[in-house]
This record gives sequence, C-alpha cells and structure tokens, in this order.
Amino acid sequence: MAFKPIAAAALASAAMTSLLAGLGPSLAAPTSIRAHLNADIRSINPGVNRDDNTDAVVLHMVEGLVAYGDDAEVKPLLAEKVALSEDGLSYTFTLRKGVKFHNGAPLTAADVVWSWNRYMDPKTEWRCLSEFDGRGRVKVESVTAPDASTVVFKLDKPSSLFLASIARTDCAMTGIMHKDSVKADGSFDKPIGTGPFSFGEWRRGEYIRLVRNADYASLPGKIDGYTGSKRPLVDEVRFLIVPDSSTAKAALLRGDIDVIPDVANAEVGELRKNPKVEVSLVSNMGLVGLLLQTRDPLLQNQKLRQAIAAALDVNEIVSAVTDGLGKPNNSIVPAMSSYYGPVQKQGYKHDVAAAKKLLQEAGYKGEPIVMLANKRYPQSFDSAVIAQQMLQGAGINVSIEVLEWATQLDRYSKGNYQMQAFPYSARLDPALSFESIAGPKATQPRKVWDDPDSLALLDKSMVVSDKAERQKLFDELHTRFIAQVPMVMLYNGLDAGVYAKRVKGYQSSILSKPRLWEVSVTD
Repeated sequence: MAFKPIAAAALASAAMTSLLAGLGPSLAAPTSIRAHLNADIRSINPGVNRDDNTDAVVLHMVEGLVAYGDDAEVKPLLAEKVALSEDGLSYTFTLRKGVKFHNGAPLTAADVVWSWNRYMDPKTEWRCLSEFDGRGRVKVESVTAPDASTVVFKLDKPSSLFLASIARTDCAMTGIMHKDSVKADGSFDKPIGTGPFSFGEWRRGEYIRLVRNADYASLPGKIDGYTGSKRPLVDEVRFLIVPDSSTAKAALLRGDIDVIPDVANAEVGELRKNPKVEVSLVSNMGLVGLLLQTRDPLLQNQKLRQAIAAALDVNEIVSAVTDGLGKPNNSIVPAMSSYYGPVQKQGYKHDVAAAKKLLQEAGYKGEPIVMLANKRYPQSFDSAVIAQQMLQGAGINVSIEVLEWATQLDRYSKGNYQMQAFPYSARLDPALSFESIAGPKATQPRKVWDDPDSLALLDKSMVVSDKAERQKLFDELHTRFIAQVPMVMLYNGLDAGVYAKRVKGYQSSILSKPRLWEVSVTD
C-alpha cells in the first residue's frame, strides 16, 4: 500500500493564608510552581468525568500520538511521523524512540493498542467515544501493531478531521497510558503516562500536586502548543484551588501564588503596571459575534442583514469590549489559524450611508428587532449594548432582552430568537469552527447558517486532507459567509495570564490552558 506523508509538524484571604501555610515548606522551594485553579478538578482519569480544569491538569501527565501546536496545526508528539494511505483509510504512526512511561517502562505500539481499546470500551465512559464508534463522522474499524514501533488505524471512510479529533484536549489528546494505570479489577487507579510531570497527590478542594518526570523525553525546538519542547524545569507543580478571583489575585501579589492562567481583560492594564508581575496575552480560537436568525420574517431578507453589518463599526466594538486588547476578525476561521489568510482578512465595511440604502432596498420600515444577551459573559453583553447604539443610529429599531445564560442557551438551541450576542468556545480546525454555526436548521435548529451550497463545501472540507485544497474551500466559505451575513462575527476570544516576576518562561496559549513545562523559577 502506498502512503503519502503528513507534515510534522469562596476562599477568604485568611482561609487562603491558612491553606498555603499548611502545604509546608516545599512551597517556598525554588523548584516549585504554584498555579491557580478557580475550581477543583473532576477526576484524574483522562477524558473521563472531565471539564476544562481537569484537562489542564491531566494534560501535564499524559500525551497523545499527535497534538495541537500554537498555530492550531496537528503535529506529531509521541509519534515520530504519520503517514496516510492513498485511499485515505489508513493512518500509520511510527513511534518515537526513547519515550518512557512514568513507571520507567518503554512506550510500545502495544501500549497504544491497549489504551485505544480501553477508550473504546463503553464502560470507560470516554467523552469522545461517539466520535470514533460510528455515531460520528468516522468509525475506527481496527487498530493494529505490526511491530513494536508501528501502529495502524483503519477508518471506514476518509476524514480530514481524524487527527484533529484524536488531538482534542477534551479527549485528553487520546493520551497513551501504561496498563498499570488500572487496577487488577479493571478500575482506574492513576494516570501512568509519558508527560513531563507525573501524579503526586490530590487533596480535594485544596490542591493537586504533580512531580517532575526526570526521564521525560522532550522534543527539540521551542514550546509549541501541546507539542514541541516540554521539559519539566521544576521539581513539582501545585495547582491551588481558590474559587474567589480577588483572593487569588491578592495571593499572587503577596507571593503565595506564582501563576494565574486567566484574569479578566479589565484587569490587564492595572496588572501590567504592577512591578511584581508580568502578563502574557494571546488570542484564542473562540468566536464572539451577533447571530441573525435567517428564518425570521424580517431577518430572512439578506439586504437587511447586510445593512446590519454595514451599520456596525466592528473596530470600535472590539476595542471597547476588550479594553483595547483584542483585534477584529470577521471570519469564522480564527485569526491564529494557519488557514487564516488574505481572503479571511476581507470583512465587513463600516458604512452608515450604505446601511441606510440597503435598508431602503430591503423595504425596512422600522419594525422592532429584539437582540438577546446575558451578563454571564460580560464582553458579549457589552458587544450587544454598543451594537444596539450603532444600529439605532442607522435607523434600525433594536432593543435588548437580557436573559439568564441557561435561558438564552435554550432559546439558541431552539432557534427561537431574532438576534443575539453569543460566544462560542474554541474549535481548533476551521471545519469544526464552521460546523459549530453551519448545518440544516430543520433538524438542528441551533445552527445559524444553512445555505445548502455552503454546507456541501463544508462537508467536503471534512474529507479532503490536502491543505491547499482545504484552503480554497475555507476561502469560498468565508466569501459566502460575509455576503450572506447569517452572523456578524466580531473577534476571537482572549486569554490573559499573569505570573510572578520569579517565574521565567510562562506563556499563555491559544488552547486556553496553563502549560507549566519549560517554566522555571528564580529567587
């Protein structure tokens, strides 16, 4: 069989003080980093009973065959190389040499097969089981190990998203573990992975302690998402659970916490002026925008939707709601994506005169339009308020209805709205970003965009693997999206991390999670 290569590539302050004192003198050691979590993790079982905090901790301990880089490209990690068969049905992974588990055992192809079979057992309750057992877009028909360093995954049909799916952080990167991670009765014990840190201790509601993996086999080069160089440069990492953000910030400035991975944008300016800390800011892959219901009697008129887009000064909106930190992006392709190019930079043009002309052509006579918003996500709410003012200034009669998030989410899921300010969580492949908003409203009423020709292009982008061909598809999808305006995309989300001066090498990530490898501390 011929193969073609794939490119590698609360707690009150007093309680907090008591907690930190109770952790012992090791916390003051120069080889310890203390990182903030706003809530406890759910488990240490990769991809099982998880949430975002859980993933952040677990992914310091386990690794997958491939992982996302800082450009949102999927690249080898435990695999040295990946090859795809000509028919697009078989992926062959060649494992890196010299990789060991936390218990000292060498990584072999048999470990990959064992880990996969465990994930695919419904009793494991792996979050991503449905992505690979035939209920999703692809079914993995077999996983075999021709030799100790080679693993072959055979699919039922071609899929350009297979690697992107096994690399997903909510799937725990399909992390490879040693079979001793489970007890004799098959129940889970602890993750024995290949990551830069191993499991140490979990005091529920207080902290999770990870220990340096002295035998970690790091890739060369620079830190790169969840791949690249991942050397553990401290003896231990402690994730401290502090639900109250003000308490956590006070602990950071007092020297009791070293890293807060996520702070509010409104605090960035003040923290940048503080000589005790540094700030790391990066755009992530989330989407923030204004949804327009194309089946609404008013908003089904494309010219009215185009008028709404023309009436909005996106630059001003983004600058205001992100405290000048964010950059506008009218494309569903995130600005950090390697697929974001010249076409994606072409967006809406703010032109009130053009908006008024489009309104006249649409036959709009001041009919009311209600925009839903919530205060759980302040930047999204602020976007709605500013947009309302701009739309009213162009003669569009928009009012805002503020709902609880759960109520707005229910209205969104049922397609029961005219407009709404809405944030989407990050998807790291452009096809998945488009898929989050595009689909048949008849069967999936939450979908925003259901143009049949565009959906056909999207389906094709999920099959073809050639990057140049996929780029053309995403370019055409963007052009159609801007013309049809099912949504006014505003900007991608932001992640701002703050850390003590003694911390060296910490970087926020587009993956919106703390990475404490390649991070050291000084006195």
